Amino acid sequence: MKMPSLLGPFVRCRFSATFLVLWLAFAGFTCTAGSEHTATATLPAAFSDLLPHFLVEPEDEYIVKNKPVTLTCRSTPATQIYFKCNGEWVHQDDHLIERTVDPATALPVMQVTIDITRQQVEKIFGLDEYWCQCVAWSTTGTQKSQKAYIRIAYLRKNFEEEPQGKEVALDQEVLLRCHPPEGVPQAEVEWQRNEDVIDPASDPNFFITTDHNLVIKNARLADTGNYTCVAKNIVARRKSTSATVLVYVDGGWSEWSKWSACGADCSMWRTRECTQPSPGTGGKECQGLDLQSLNCTSEQCPQTVSGAEDVALYVGMVAVALCLTLLLIVVVLVYRRKKEGLDADVADSSILTTGFQPMGIKPSKPENSHLLTIQPDLTTTTTSYQGTLRSRHDAPGKFSMTNGPLLDPLPNGSHTLHNGKLNSDPAEFVSRLSTQTYFKTLPRDVANTSYGTFNFLGGRLTIPSTGISLLIPPEAIPRGKIYEIYLTVQRKEDLRLPLAGCQTLLSPVVSCGPPGVVLSRPVILSMDHCFDACLDNWAVRLKKQNYEGVWEDILLMGEELVSEPYYCQLEAETCRLFSEQLGTFALVGESLHMGAAKRLRLVLFSDAYCSTLEYNIRVYCMDDTQDVFKEVMQMERQLGGRLIDEPHVLLFKDSYHNLRLSIHDMPQAHWRSKLLAGYQEIPFYHIWNGSQRYLHCTFTLERLSLSTCELTCQLCVWQVEGEGQSFSLDFNIAKDTRAVDSEFLLMDSNATALAGPSAFQIPYLIRQKICSSLDAPCPNGADWRMLAQRLKLERHMSFFASKASPTSVILDLWEAQHFHSGNINQLATVMADIGKQEAMIFLVSDGEC
Repeated sequence: MKMPSLLGPFVRCRFSATFLVLWLAFAGFTCTAGSEHTATATLPAAFSDLLPHFLVEPEDEYIVKNKPVTLTCRSTPATQIYFKCNGEWVHQDDHLIERTVDPATALPVMQVTIDITRQQVEKIFGLDEYWCQCVAWSTTGTQKSQKAYIRIAYLRKNFEEEPQGKEVALDQEVLLRCHPPEGVPQAEVEWQRNEDVIDPASDPNFFITTDHNLVIKNARLADTGNYTCVAKNIVARRKSTSATVLVYVDGGWSEWSKWSACGADCSMWRTRECTQPSPGTGGKECQGLDLQSLNCTSEQCPQTVSGAEDVALYVGMVAVALCLTLLLIVVVLVYRRKKEGLDADVADSSILTTGFQPMGIKPSKPENSHLLTIQPDLTTTTTSYQGTLRSRHDAPGKFSMTNGPLLDPLPNGSHTLHNGKLNSDPAEFVSRLSTQTYFKTLPRDVANTSYGTFNFLGGRLTIPSTGISLLIPPEAIPRGKIYEIYLTVQRKEDLRLPLAGCQTLLSPVVSCGPPGVVLSRPVILSMDHCFDACLDNWAVRLKKQNYEGVWEDILLMGEELVSEPYYCQLEAETCRLFSEQLGTFALVGESLHMGAAKRLRLVLFSDAYCSTLEYNIRVYCMDDTQDVFKEVMQMERQLGGRLIDEPHVLLFKDSYHNLRLSIHDMPQAHWRSKLLAGYQEIPFYHIWNGSQRYLHCTFTLERLSLSTCELTCQLCVWQVEGEGQSFSLDFNIAKDTRAVDSEFLLMDSNATALAGPSAFQIPYLIRQKICSSLDAPCPNGADWRMLAQRLKLERHMSFFASKASPTSVILDLWEAQHFHSGNINQLATVMADIGKQEAMIFLVSDGEC
């Protein structure tokens, strides 16, 4: 260490600092630097062995404009104290040193101050970091203070992002964005409405995010105004341009008035007004009629007929009443006869599927039972099916159930269980179930409901073209019982989930039932989801509706407990739920930050035939799940639409930015757009909330001549400041007039219900042998654990281990994943790799099985 020049013209030595201090102390010298400042001091002998410590250390400072800053340092006990800045000693003439004595300890205290100017900072490092540090000496050694950073303060004039004006509906959430100007120190932000400061603490309807954006949670009429973002630091205060927020109210109809008295024209009237609420600040007027008329009944009309004619009228009315009464009696008798036949119990069953044990069935009719449960009667003479056990693809006659229970009436009033497809009406099944205690809420949407009758051999229910299925594994239904089970997808407008904050619906709402059935092991419910499957971005909860209709959280994705009756396997586009209870389920997600994204499917349609100058292109933005796509395709089929390009997928992030759509590059000589603005926009919350299954915008184009049939253009869909997709269209609007049926129909040709071995890839007996071979732990690891690893299911090891037969649960999941695409030979190869001879069973002939 180089000793600073403390003695000026009197002493110039190159001794070490410690040596010089010691020498001066023993010699009794006191060095002075001129007549103003005392640079060194001697310590009493009692304190000569103490290191200096700092009572005051220099702090970070900001230079505002051209005003210098002062740094202060105080230490005790100290013989010298000086500053060094950016590694170099500050000249002694720039120090102001003061000496005092601490009255409590009698130790000498030294304080030094220096001034730092803007020119010093800019001269060395410009606008970069500039630091200073205090160094104190005593007879024992030296101590260094903390570094103090001196920065030149500033605040740019221009905001990096300013708030934009908006027109919003009443109760809508509003986001006003603000990115303040760059500054040192970083600017603080406040918001003003009509020059008044907004305080979220006093008005909780306002919320200011960590990145300075203003959120109006529920827009009120009083929130209409001019909003300004204000940024300030120690240098300056900047204001953004004001953004006007206009909160409008769409008109609502009042209740209808009472009907007026019957007038001379034999009609009466009632009215309603657009006052609840009245349209305001540019809101839409009420839609629909405000006046209704209705013909009066004959009794209320003015009477002009004679007495004889009155008698004839009364006789006719009595005759009609008698006819209606007789007709009603006939209907009731027919209905009761059908109901008696429909509710008859199973008296005997002929099991035509491999694996059923011979059993007899006797009538059993528990009161208020909502399940078709059949108990075995071992005293009844029965027969059993004789045949071979085959894989599903090799079976010539599948146990295939599409619609209706597998029960046909026998001459004696009993029923028998049959193999094959059923002839009963789907609506009859739904109608019958809806009369039972636990089926009151079962929707009557037959097109989106599957059902079947199952026993201990299990089976599968599928709703075609929706990605929704229910796998009932073997032994899930207790032996000796037969259940009628249904699977349905609920339309969101029929069954609303309570969503709060940033929550959004990520899957269809799926019901399987009846609720309350006794299961011996979990079934697997498969359904699509529409988020990026990154649990770092989401808190995803599985919700279930209880008997009272209340939605409850039953599982947090990624934090499943093996002891609970529910467990989820999350895949890129599918969720597979292991559940020991049937009911109504849905996935609800809450974004953890703005990186969270939902998948939107973008689909383009146009009219299959166009005979006018106008031509419409409809752009649908929907959750990327198969059930919503199927619904849109069915609707377009009814409209006579056609698909004009392959669907695209867009990642829509939780950034509060809207979705924009625009059309470009049309041949101006032949086509023009009738859109007045440059683009169309779908509000962020309409998409994120998920309350509407699909949204669409229509681009109306006009061709300048009926002979123009070729259309080329670019259609762009993008999220503001986010990802986008582009459709390049080039087609002839007259040539391809095929409707949706010939373009799409991805409709599954498979049966909606399969029972017994026909529902599974792996034959029942082979499955049993695999389970018995792999369930027992093996020292070299060649057991169910290796099977899970080879099938890439090792994340669920603890869940599998909690089950009585881990292998059977793994095979259940494999069946659920590979029903349409599974290759049983690939599974055999995995078994061979594990080293189990049971893999060879797949190659055994039917006779050997």
